[in-house]
Amino acid sequence: MFTKKINQDFFKNWSSNMAYVLGYITADGCIVFRKNRKKNPYILDITSVDLEHLKKIKKALNSGYKIGKKSGSYSEKICYRFQISNPFITNDLMKIGITPRKTFRLRPFKIPNKYFSDFVRGFFDGDGSVYIYKVNKTPQIKASFVASSLPFITDLNQRLCKNLKISTKSIQQDKSKFRKGKILYAICFYINDCAKLYKFMYKNKSELYLERKYQIFKKWETTERRHYKKQNYPSKIGWHLNKKLCSQI
Repeated sequence: MFTKKINQDFFKNWSSNMAYVLGYITADGCIVFRKNRKKNPYILDITSVDLEHLKKIKKALNSGYKIGKKSGSYSEKICYRFQISNPFITNDLMKIGITPRKTFRLRPFKIPNKYFSDFVRGFFDGDGSVYIYKVNKTPQIKASFVASSLPFITDLNQRLCKNLKISTKSIQQDKSKFRKGKILYAICFYINDCAKLYKFMYKNKSELYLERKYQIFKKWETTERRHYKKQNYPSKIGWHLNKKLCSQI
């Protein structure tokens, strides 16, 4: 019997909240195996710099597990850790595809299309970025997703673009110190495609979303771009102007 409160069936059935939390775990969570724990060796670990956001996820899980500070992080910011040592939770996640050491061997998930936008929003809040910048004094917007698994991001790219009714994006490569010199794969969205991505991710009006990223999309809605001429905007200029993939992760 487990003394700490949690919805043990949370990952058994698809829902908007379940898909979002799964997406967020795919980006910023992991299953840790502790060989010295014989009865319950698997622990779900979710790490973030956004304490209030972790509290939202904790509430969605109806969890009594505590959120603590994480030490020894690569980031200069304070990181927070939400750990769950419940075998029902970890077993269900592993059945879906969240396995120990998943980072470089992650495979596509079978997500019902009804909840795919929630999953994308969760993954974006963990391993996505969005920012507004200027080219020739004209505001532009760029959003991107990054992952270390090529099969995973290839599937995400194809399925997401199909939902947005746009052409599949090219997959970029870059090396990042945050992933120990391993290759990161990225897909990027600009201008009108960003607007479509924004509407798709937030269409279910869920309470689960990262406020600071959402507000950048909202700011873009009111950004004046009267002098913008599409023929003067090279399709790849945003990528060349900004080599840093994860400015808002």
